[in-house]
Amino acid sequence: MKKLFEEYPVLENDAVILRKMTEADAERLSKITSLESVYATLPDGYTSLRPALRINTEIRDDSVLYIEFNTPVESDGRRGWLNIANWKSTRDNIHYERSDDGTVTIGAPFLELRYKGTGLKGGCPAEKDNEGCYYIGNDLEFRPAENIDENKEFCDCSFKWKFHEDDAHGESQGKTLPANYEEPSNHYPQCAFSAKNAAVIPCRQVLGAYIVRFIRNNEGRINNGQRDKGNIF
Repeated sequence: MKKLFEEYPVLENDAVILRKMTEADAERLSKITSLESVYATLPDGYTSLRPALRINTEIRDDSVLYIEFNTPVESDGRRGWLNIANWKSTRDNIHYERSDDGTVTIGAPFLELRYKGTGLKGGCPAEKDNEGCYYIGNDLEFRPAENIDENKEFCDCSFKWKFHEDDAHGESQGKTLPANYEEPSNHYPQCAFSAKNAAVIPCRQVLGAYIVRFIRNNEGRINNGQRDKGNIF
């Protein structure tokens, strides 16, 4: 009696050929796995608003660094962001440096990010339909969007995820570009909703980046002073 997988049958008809994979298939397999549609990361109950991911960094009181990784979604009639992961310098190995020319460099074992303000100010189209952000944990939490009146300063930026060797990376073009909803053409089995899986999705283009500086007000009280908040999407 032969052992399981000792032989590999070849099945062929007019529609498909089924056979054992060989080294000749490596290039075609690489092209398939580089498609962002392979990585169906959104959990049930959320609908993607745009084919975009956002890195949100926040420097609090020039001491504490906070990073979020989000994607725009709709759920229960509310439009906003879904948090994929977040990190804080008081508990995680992340840090930042601010150079004399104003460039901010953020470092972590899994991320390299640089940004510098251009001096141009304006609004962000992605915030027009932002009601808040969903955080998935032991209990689902929805945090309403903050009302920030200060103008946003656009940035030049670059980033690279480093969970894997070929993770997403990109650079901005000094302007904000639109991200419109795209109907999915294929459906794939879901994978785990995690930063590692989302970081594999190739970056077609950095749509824009901006900084906003503000004082966070919590229930009428000034809370923890100055915020230097940067967004790359």
